[in-house]
Amino acid sequence: MLFNFDPAPVGVLLAQLGTPDAPTARALRPYLRQFLSDMRVIDYSPFAWQPILQSIILTFRPRRSARLYKRIWMEEGSPLLVYSRLQVEGLQARLGQGFRVILGMRYGDPSIESAMRQLEDEGINRIVVLPMFPQFSSTTTASIYDAVYTAAAGRRCPLFHQRKRSVPSLHFVPPYYAHPGYIEALAERVRESLAGQPMPDKLILSFHGIPTRYERTGDPYGAQCRATAEALAQALGLREDQWIATFQSRFGPEPWLTPATDETLERLAQAGTARVAILAPGFVADCLETIDELGHEGRNTWIEAGGDPEGFQFIPCLNDQALWLDALADITRREAQSWLPLSYAEPADILERAPQLMNSL
Repeated sequence: MLFNFDPAPVGVLLAQLGTPDAPTARALRPYLRQFLSDMRVIDYSPFAWQPILQSIILTFRPRRSARLYKRIWMEEGSPLLVYSRLQVEGLQARLGQGFRVILGMRYGDPSIESAMRQLEDEGINRIVVLPMFPQFSSTTTASIYDAVYTAAAGRRCPLFHQRKRSVPSLHFVPPYYAHPGYIEALAERVRESLAGQPMPDKLILSFHGIPTRYERTGDPYGAQCRATAEALAQALGLREDQWIATFQSRFGPEPWLTPATDETLERLAQAGTARVAILAPGFVADCLETIDELGHEGRNTWIEAGGDPEGFQFIPCLNDQALWLDALADITRREAQSWLPLSYAEPADILERAPQLMNSL
């Protein structure tokens, strides 16, 4: 038969990057150690990189990062964790009893390993892995894949996996950087944020950067970011001179994707641009890189370069916006449709699957 009618729900792992447990140097140190030791993120030889990380970076950076996190920390905790939990709740409500949605973080808690273990304990052996990265990068999405594979197979030590008798079936959601629901959710976020105002002189679409070497050696991230930006500009009806795609969060001595967000803000302010608005389409939940790096430091960069303080507007991420959650539900259902009983499918999905079902009888 083509379709699996296992009565257990389909697991959905909503996979995010991660966040420290608290805005303190003590909490940042293990988080940064885990993050910056991931060779998907920094692929230098560990023999060269680890001494620098352990002796210099983890000595000084946790205190600085803690100060930045304190500026954005919410009463309920880290913004990324707060909004990710709301996304889990909203997606679960839309998908219903045929699914079990759970959050797993690549770095920090709740970890991907603990989330996979919880699904296994609940008897769920079919799991849709939904990375919260619309654009694929080896530094983010591929790192999620690594963590899921390791958790699914079990790990005895860094060199050996357990020989588990049962390993779940996995379905990884492919990049959805041009999904119509995602693009429309972004467009609506811009419209609602700018409601009652004229369109700014320049809409800056800022994506997290990666070293240009990664793109040159096969990472599709930059091309997918540019495709998202073009689709969003088209959805908003913008002319080419009304928007620009940029890249932020440079780290280390290597060249990164350009144009850089901070340099773009400086250039626009110095050129006398009256109004800019900035949005981070690649981040689906607000976090340090959006609230502080764009909303706080980006504003300061704009003002220090001569821009009007009233002419800078930060647009929040999608977070728990209804259109975004609708898009996530659509993406999940379509990726999991071969695992679903017809009673859990949308009417359009049932019609789409009818010829396949008849052929399988």
